[in-house]
Amino acid sequence: MRRRVVVTGISVVTSLACDIAEFWDKICAGKSGVGLIERFDCSEFKVRFGGEVKHFEPSDHFDIDSKEIKRIDRFCQFALVAAHKAITQSGIDLSQGDPYRKGVLVGSGIGGLSEIEEQHSKLFDRGPARVSPFMIPKLMVNAASGNISVHWRLRGPNSAVATACASATNAIGDAFKLIQNDMADVMVTGGSEAAVTPMGLSGFSRMNALSTRNDAPQAASRPFDKDRDGFVLSEGSGVIVLEEYEHAKQRGASILAEIVGYGMSADGTHMTAPDPEGTGAARAMLHALRDAKINPEDIDYVNAHGTSTPLGDKAETVAIKTVFGSHAASLGVSSIKGHLGHLLGASGGVEVVAGVMAIKDQTAPPTINLDHPDAECDLDYIPHEARQMKIRRILKNSFGFGGHNACLVLEKIA
Repeated sequence: MRRRVVVTGISVVTSLACDIAEFWDKICAGKSGVGLIERFDCSEFKVRFGGEVKHFEPSDHFDIDSKEIKRIDRFCQFALVAAHKAITQSGIDLSQGDPYRKGVLVGSGIGGLSEIEEQHSKLFDRGPARVSPFMIPKLMVNAASGNISVHWRLRGPNSAVATACASATNAIGDAFKLIQNDMADVMVTGGSEAAVTPMGLSGFSRMNALSTRNDAPQAASRPFDKDRDGFVLSEGSGVIVLEEYEHAKQRGASILAEIVGYGMSADGTHMTAPDPEGTGAARAMLHALRDAKINPEDIDYVNAHGTSTPLGDKAETVAIKTVFGSHAASLGVSSIKGHLGHLLGASGGVEVVAGVMAIKDQTAPPTINLDHPDAECDLDYIPHEARQMKIRRILKNSFGFGGHNACLVLEKIA
């Protein structure tokens, strides 16, 4: 018999808020965290805005040694803060019980890009002797998982996922399977990203992947709108605590939701463009539904990947129609990337948190900036305003460069 896996803690670090209540209130109110970038001079850049976590200091959020902060990249700082908040909310004492039954699985699409940029400059400006001895452990994609494991002395499964913008959703799905298959009782999981850097911004801009609405940053990310012109580069972290159901019940935990299905697939067509028919995305959704042992009509709400790219939003729409058939017209579907921009490898973590809150409050978050619906994106995208609705089960989609597709099914706890 497969073990049940539940969510007992959630947290975010985003441009909108780093507190769950404030984050959710602003999401439901249709607020945007996108704005002009302040951390570096981008006056000569084609794109000068993003979803930047402004004035972020890890020590403002929990007691962490200043030396430890200096030895970890910004994306790890986000992850540690998010992990602390999720663990605190869950009420779990990770120092108690078997440390080999508690693990970490945090994804990132890019890892320590700030550190790469800084040390590259030192190498060529001042020579190899000036490169930091902490460079490698700071830039590694697995540094977030590793640092969380070390900080809380968790000695169970410890891994990381790098599947571009599907990273966090894959990480959560893999952590779900570890608990389900009795390889762990507790997993700290999600994603973290800090690619709002000169190299990150210029790289995505040169791909023509980003919106260029410098005069209206908060209106730039507009999922499923016919005037969408690319995604908004953002940063942050979304981390959750997963537990085996009986383990959570035994300690009297407040259970927020249950994860019941996980699916993944590959497009196998192009490194950056989605399959226009949405075949791979549809297959991942179907795998998740099959894993959950439910039918398409059992889903009430889809938290879409919805990046605000011309090709991506259309392909996702096609995929949803393929999977849900006539039920697609009855689904609530929305993307919160209008509020936040695209957090790349962290996006799935933050959006799973939004999904948990949607189940908790029986409220679907809106798709903001959907002013001119695209005729080829013709589902019910919950435009502008949050919607009170019955939400028993949700499907969470994440798709990444490389053709990675990952989907989760979350359920209201019975």
